[in-house]
Amino acid sequence: MRVFRQLRLAHHAFVAVNSNPFLNRCMNFRSVVSSSSSLLSSFHASDSSYASNFVNLKNSPRHHLNLKPWGPFLGQRRTMFIQTQPTPNPASLMFYPGKSVMEIGSSDFPNARTAMNSPLAKSLFGIDGVTRVFFGSDFVTVTKSDDISWDLLKPEIFAAVMDFYTSGQPLFLDESTAASKDTAIHEDDSETVAMIKELLETRIRPAVQDDGGDIVYRGFDTETGIVKLQMQGACSGCPSSSVTLKSGIENMLMHYVPEVKGVEQELDEEEEEAAALK
Repeated sequence: MRVFRQLRLAHHAFVAVNSNPFLNRCMNFRSVVSSSSSLLSSFHASDSSYASNFVNLKNSPRHHLNLKPWGPFLGQRRTMFIQTQPTPNPASLMFYPGKSVMEIGSSDFPNARTAMNSPLAKSLFGIDGVTRVFFGSDFVTVTKSDDISWDLLKPEIFAAVMDFYTSGQPLFLDESTAASKDTAIHEDDSETVAMIKELLETRIRPAVQDDGGDIVYRGFDTETGIVKLQMQGACSGCPSSSVTLKSGIENMLMHYVPEVKGVEQELDEEEEEAAALK
């Protein structure tokens, strides 16, 4: 009889719980929150200018989503703090996910076609208005078209970066083509080329990367003394890139390497098409 009484009480409790309209509303709320996870996650992104005032409300024990009765129904929460930093190029913005992006070198994606090897770059190009993506050591530089504002783009970029880092996907599907190693010194390099590469890697590249871009060595003509370089990331298409190339990089290379007589910029396909239209 005692066992029968316990079973009967358990049955009554089960019926009471499943017929409680308040708990049913809680379960409905859970489904709504789960379907809006990207929207909730967007509150964890912030511009660097507001970094000191950033408060992770969602992790706060007094946040309304963590108070009963909602807390138990929310499931696992995603937390990520993404900062942004402007670049000399008004069309480019640096996004810092707070995690390492490229362990070695950098990687540039001038168009969606070149982004097929990277899930993150492919996702960013899926956002309307994104025209170029660049991976640095701890940042992602995104370049936009002129007809769309950052206020509209930033929330979508925040969500794409956050979704990638919480998905566990690799940054590159094929790691062999990931990083650019153009400044690596080879055995068959002349002393002049070795000096040019060393200067690019140790003196010039760090300064360019601080502005959200990179500079790639494309060759040296021993007859003319011209060094060919390619600007990437925020430096590509930047209004001040030609000044940086001539007044900064060219002067430094000519000062330390007498064989260098000048520097020329090598354009990618998109830049050549844009130049032809002007």
